[in-house]
Amino acid sequence: MTTLERNPATTGVRRPGDGPGPDRGHSLAYWAVSDCWNITRRTLTHYQRQPVAIVWQLGFPILSLLLYGYVFGSAMLVPGGGGYREFLMPGMFAMTMAMGFMSTAVAVVTDASKGVVDRFRSMPMAPSAFASGRGAADLAVAAAELTILAVTALLIGWRADGGVLGALGAFGLLLLLRFSLIWVGVWLGMLVPTPEAAGGLYAVAFPLTMISSTFVSPSLMPDWLGFVAAWNPISSTATATRELFGNPVAGGGTWVEEHALLMAVVWPLVITLVFLPLAVRRFQGLSG
Repeated sequence: MTTLERNPATTGVRRPGDGPGPDRGHSLAYWAVSDCWNITRRTLTHYQRQPVAIVWQLGFPILSLLLYGYVFGSAMLVPGGGGYREFLMPGMFAMTMAMGFMSTAVAVVTDASKGVVDRFRSMPMAPSAFASGRGAADLAVAAAELTILAVTALLIGWRADGGVLGALGAFGLLLLLRFSLIWVGVWLGMLVPTPEAAGGLYAVAFPLTMISSTFVSPSLMPDWLGFVAAWNPISSTATATRELFGNPVAGGGTWVEEHALLMAVVWPLVITLVFLPLAVRRFQGLSG
């Protein structure tokens, strides 16, 4: 007789005292953390068993960096002076962190289409575990991406002249942006019907990263487009990390650009506060 049964009238969270032996007496917080770790371990194990996926996910940013840095670099100007490659690198870091939410969305919808999500929902696990476990695993992969990208940038001549603390702060802001967008990816992954449909979201994600200060200063764009680019959360992170790295900053004098460090924290917090609850609620509301 099974002692851990999911009550359809509840969210499926274990209650204290459920289960035999060592399971007794553990709090709901304990099970939330334990379930999160199990989902995280499962996700990272998939990368271990499918190395091609992780090679592509880590390799694409390097190809993009070399393409934009060398092919377009000689034709680009930085307002206020400075080398374009030094201007580009922090923008590429921010773009890579931003585009990562698409990998999250595709992975989640793949699990959903194979019935994995329904199986998780049938288990006595914390309703937040699927989203938080996926987020923890993706953040670990994002840290690996950022490390490889930074090493590549150093090899081709980029330098962080803002000191060690500045560099650590910049990498922290980049991971904060990625952390916030993970929840967008989880929510979208449970919203779209098929992996093919999730792939089509690149048509939305690519313009979002391009209409920003990733490659050029918003001051060089038409006024209306420059306004949109300046208020793009990716632009705030890119500008803030340029300041912290000690790289050229091509600000346009607007309020959001002058307060890039503040907005690089505010934007991710707002995105997380909106989409993390949406992702958990969507998981709970999926039809079994």
